[in-house]
Amino acid sequence: MKKIPTTLPGVFVLEPRVFSDERGFFLESYNERTFEELGILDRFVQDNHSRSSRNVLRGLHYQVEEVQGKLVRVIEGEVLDVAVDMRRSSPQFGRSETFRLSGENFRMLWIPAGFAHGFRVISDRAHVCYKSTGYYAPQHERTLLWNDPELNINWELAGEPIVSAKDQGGITLHAIETFE
Repeated sequence: MKKIPTTLPGVFVLEPRVFSDERGFFLESYNERTFEELGILDRFVQDNHSRSSRNVLRGLHYQVEEVQGKLVRVIEGEVLDVAVDMRRSSPQFGRSETFRLSGENFRMLWIPAGFAHGFRVISDRAHVCYKSTGYYAPQHERTLLWNDPELNINWELAGEPIVSAKDQGGITLHAIETFE
């Protein structure tokens, strides 16, 4: 597995070894020993899977107190995946980076606790799976406003995205609860 650093400290793109032939492909998406060698020591406790249509935008989500790190990958389709540093002590606080994840490029994204996460589907549909280091705790979930001008995220939109009421009601970076 290849570990590719990003501009956000602790966030990595991971490229698994893919073995392809006329039958299809095989890859190892998770191996505890390999992840330890890469410096990802967190224990995963929950797997999540979403299917979304073109232009659906989910996020930007994170949890306080019962924090979550996420290992994100796309099984089918393509998304523009976004991580935002929510740690006030970080020199990158409030900065984001976008990544293209797809069923074709096999890339995964490791987003440690302390970051908000979201994505927009850029294919007809996408199946997104992610492993989480913490259980879902709705009382601790926070939603950062996906289109907060202060974040200046380029979602590569052509028209209005399809956004849930919860995500539409997200809170700006200036006003939301963050990490130290």
